[in-house]
Amino acid sequence: MAKANEMASEAAAEILTESDEEAQLNKAIEELRGVLKDDAQPAMPGLAAGGAPAAGSSVIMNIPVEVQIVLGGAEMPVSDLMALQKGSTVALNRRIGEPVDVMVNGRKIARGEITVLENDPSRFGVKLTEIIGAKA
Repeated sequence: MAKANEMASEAAAEILTESDEEAQLNKAIEELRGVLKDDAQPAMPGLAAGGAPAAGSSVIMNIPVEVQIVLGGAEMPVSDLMALQKGSTVALNRRIGEPVDVMVNGRKIARGEITVLENDPSRFGVKLTEIIGAKA
């Protein structure tokens, strides 16, 4: 019965219209902004890290962060690693179509799917499908 409910939920999710998907994506983006703002809040109101007075939020919003998209990974013995050469293929631990992880400063914040950019078909990006909530 639980499996049937799970399959029904998956089928219902696939039936969502594009406007529903866009609304969900916008909601997810707002949740992501909230997570990032929560992380940026100082421990004491009015004080930044180190006890300095907090400047405007524009200062925080201009701090560069490292964003990485993790397609997958692999483990192999050093001997196999040393045998790699031009043309070698490394099998990853994920399959085609599985979501990729979106990492910010080494922390997983979202998952998404690889997509081709509409305005530049020679490049690709990631369409966010899930925002990972902050852990309390």
